[in-house]
Amino acid sequence: MRIRTVATAVTGAVALSALVVPAAQAASTPKDVVLGDTTITKVVVDGDNKVSVGTSAAKTIKVSVTAKDDSGIASAETFSLSGPGYGYLTTGKPTCAKVSSTTATCSATVKVAPKVDYLSNAEAGTWYVDAMINAKDDDFVWEEKAGSFKFQRASQLTVNASPEPVKKGKTVTVTGKLSRANWETLKYAGYSGQSVKLQYRKKSATSYTTVKTVKSSSTGALKTTVKATADGYYRFAFAGTSTTPAVNATGDYLDVR
Repeated sequence: MRIRTVATAVTGAVALSALVVPAAQAASTPKDVVLGDTTITKVVVDGDNKVSVGTSAAKTIKVSVTAKDDSGIASAETFSLSGPGYGYLTTGKPTCAKVSSTTATCSATVKVAPKVDYLSNAEAGTWYVDAMINAKDDDFVWEEKAGSFKFQRASQLTVNASPEPVKKGKTVTVTGKLSRANWETLKYAGYSGQSVKLQYRKKSATSYTTVKTVKSSSTGALKTTVKATADGYYRFAFAGTSTTPAVNATGDYLDVR
């Protein structure tokens, strides 16, 4: 049996601000440790490397790490997830599914509950996955920041076009609001100063086209005007930021006469 130089992470979920690695310990920990030919080839978090958390419902995050070794993959240690604002999580014990004689994907989950985990808004942003994978011949790899994902404050977007019905050529006022989860108050609040596209889809069309771009106010409010042309749907579309996911409002139908 070979002696390993990397300690495994603590099993189970930890409140995001509850555990901070001492600076001296962090400085002495090597970034990557490899024994043999074991390599991590892919890391996927929640399917698309984006995790959106609201203000009430618990979110189960799935972390999958694919690795290879000429002898095959035997197991994985608990995955550690870390982000800004002292954010820190650990998953449960991973289970590994064989992909081929040399490759396996090891997966585990961790649950985040906004009402009990005391999330800080500062913890939204880019997070990283640390992973340790064991091969069948006792080779292994421990990799810091083996993969990354976005940990984001859930977003909401509304739209309303009026008056309705409206005569062709008349002015239409389109209003709405862009908001996002405030993890500290457990409420949604306006997201200010963001560029949001106003889009239009003619009744007979299948896709939206962008009409103009507007900025959200200090309260997240959106307001602009257009000329009525034909029956169709208006919506606002937000592309998202590193801390807040993209979101489209449900189209509001406008009857033009």
